Amino acid sequence: MSKYWSNIAKGVEPYVPGEQPKDKKYIKLNTNESPYPPSPKVLEAIKRAANEDLRLYPDPNCDELRQTIAQYYDLKKEQVFVGNGSDEVLAFSYMAFFNPGSTIFFPDISYSFYPVYSELFKVNYKLVPLDEEFDIPLDKFFDKNGGIIISNPNAPTAKALSVESIEIILSQNEDSVVIVDEAYIDFGEESAVKLINTYPNLLVIQTLSKSRSLAGLRVGFALGSRELIEGLDRIKNSVNSYTLDRLALAGAVEAIKDEAYFQETRTRVINTRERVTAALKEMSFNVTDSKANFVFISHPKVQAECLFRQLREKGILVRYFNKPRIDNFLRVSIGSDEEMDCFLEAIREIISR
Repeated sequence: MSKYWSNIAKGVEPYVPGEQPKDKKYIKLNTNESPYPPSPKVLEAIKRAANEDLRLYPDPNCDELRQTIAQYYDLKKEQVFVGNGSDEVLAFSYMAFFNPGSTIFFPDISYSFYPVYSELFKVNYKLVPLDEEFDIPLDKFFDKNGGIIISNPNAPTAKALSVESIEIILSQNEDSVVIVDEAYIDFGEESAVKLINTYPNLLVIQTLSKSRSLAGLRVGFALGSRELIEGLDRIKNSVNSYTLDRLALAGAVEAIKDEAYFQETRTRVINTRERVTAALKEMSFNVTDSKANFVFISHPKVQAECLFRQLREKGILVRYFNKPRIDNFLRVSIGSDEEMDCFLEAIREIISR
């Protein structure tokens, strides 16, 4: 520990991303990336944008991208905020809507960045336990709080709440901002965006990393009332006015516009997920009802950590969380059909021993 670190740097426990080993070629089913490339229109737009204008700053307001997203979701441009990945949008949201010393609520099993940001920004948090089936108990979010975050579909459980359930939580928390983190929404559940004009306390956060195949471009966005978006803008312009570069802006616009490619690739992921789920169940795996681009699995006889290590030896990476309640589960990203066939063959061989 460096003597030059601030007390914040000394005290925070950073988020740990999925491993990216370089020692050999792996089938990567551990980081929820898309198995398919971005739209060809995205790649062409990035090539066009890679010109002499890179000497100039990009549009700090990201007007074209915000307008494109607004039109897609039938909102106004002033109801859209964009940032450098949804993680940055979440960080700005903590600063914009949660007061230090207040207590926010989020599930005990969820995206592990939430407690990291809570510690970093000195926001207290209460973990709301999921039930035995990993479902969110709605009534536990009715108590007085300083804000709520719900990942929907949830990570790593892959289970989702209906829009009707989200609306119940919103109606019981009129004085708090409710953030619905929809990183995986395009793989099987309806977005809460339709509720934005009814509930001014709702902020929906999405990303282009998953269903739009742009994890390497780093583009996330938030949708909400003008008041909430203005709060995010105030924070952004106090930290970094130029969150998205020219190449990211150009590619992101085309990713939103190319609806046909989006529908094709997300449908392929969903179909592969359903096929893999059926195959795993035939091998006696417990598989949660996934609405995401990954599955959450456990086996009654073979420990998850054992599966994780043996799959790695076979060149297949999955995610293992050594945490209470989920230490016998693996999170497995949905890859291409060929990759998933290799995964199924490997896991069948492991459990047959």
